Amino acid sequence: MRLGMVIGRVTLSRTIPQYEGGRFLLVTPFTREQYSRPPELPRGLSPRPSPVIYDNLGGGTGDIVGYVEGREASMPFDEPTPVDALCVALVDHIFHHPPDTP
Repeated sequence: MRLGMVIGRVTLSRTIPQYEGGRFLLVTPFTREQYSRPPELPRGLSPRPSPVIYDNLGGGTGDIVGYVEGREASMPFDEPTPVDALCVALVDHIFHHPPDTP
């Protein structure tokens, strides 16, 4: 599972029936440095690619989400569904305590 912040939504004009009840979110993945400071919405263009994830949990812009990619993303669907990333968690708090290095 990876963590990222929702930076927007993707709107489709047509969709397949398996996607009903959910939405697609644009997410910027967290870097290692982002765990040690409070999360904030990025400004300008992100140097990292932003994946589009399917969400049926209700995440919105500014929320921190946990998502999985690849084969695990398509597992919750009854029928084979073309999805690359799936929102699996809405994160309330992140507690990060890196080990002290000598």
